[in-house]
Amino acid sequence: MSELIHTCYRIGDIDRSVEFYKALGFEEQGRLPIRDEAINVFMGLPGDGARLELTYNFGVDSYELGTGYNHIAVTAEDLDGTLERLAQQGIEPEKPPYTVREGGSRLCFVRDPDGYRIELIERNPAHE
Repeated sequence: MSELIHTCYRIGDIDRSVEFYKALGFEEQGRLPIRDEAINVFMGLPGDGARLELTYNFGVDSYELGTGYNHIAVTAEDLDGTLERLAQQGIEPEKPPYTVREGGSRLCFVRDPDGYRIELIERNPAHE
């Protein structure tokens, strides 16, 4: 059986990106140099493995994000508390939390330092 093991995207600054994902609850789980071309930084949520691979290519500080890729999604036990904690680090949502449908989970989006969108979805016990 197949298993989705990670998502990877390119970043412009390792320290800035690692700090952003740490603010979301991720932990740095390792770094792997790729010859003299790049370095991969592996991030994961506690107990879940390195599901996010951030690739820094030496000499490249920004990328065109394009229109095909949209976002990754991360759950939050307390969305308001999470947003308050992120705001203390200068991370603001695109717009206030909302629901897609009546009775659905509250959600909102933030952007990482390279402009990638991260969806924060509040756990809804009614759906578990």
